[in-house]
Amino acid sequence: MLESNKGKSMLEFQELMTVFQLLHWNGSLKAMRERQCSRQEVLAHYSHRALDDDMRTHMAMDWVNREHQLLGVIGSELATAERELEDARLAGKELRFYKEKKDILILALGQLGGKHTTNC
Repeated sequence: MLESNKGKSMLEFQELMTVFQLLHWNGSLKAMRERQCSRQEVLAHYSHRALDDDMRTHMAMDWVNREHQLLGVIGSELATAERELEDARLAGKELRFYKEKKDILILALGQLGGKHTTNC
């Protein structure tokens, strides 16, 4: 991954790493592997995509589908994400991945019409 991103800024690389962390967490990388997409194909596709509202919405819809299959999964995952975010903040770690997870799950709850209060 480093080799294919030579010449990019550290911020661009961090964004790409966050995208791949989210894809892994969301199960999208596993689904691509099951569809027999090569690592190079996945890298080529996502290396040119920014973490935007469209990608967040797509991931949120994946969680909405999971919620329909297993009631309460979003709430449980959101509680974990909030705990991880706070732990990372207290440890002085990079927060973007944890914040994006939380935002995607809150978006999924919104798509379900669910209400969840959270500390921002």
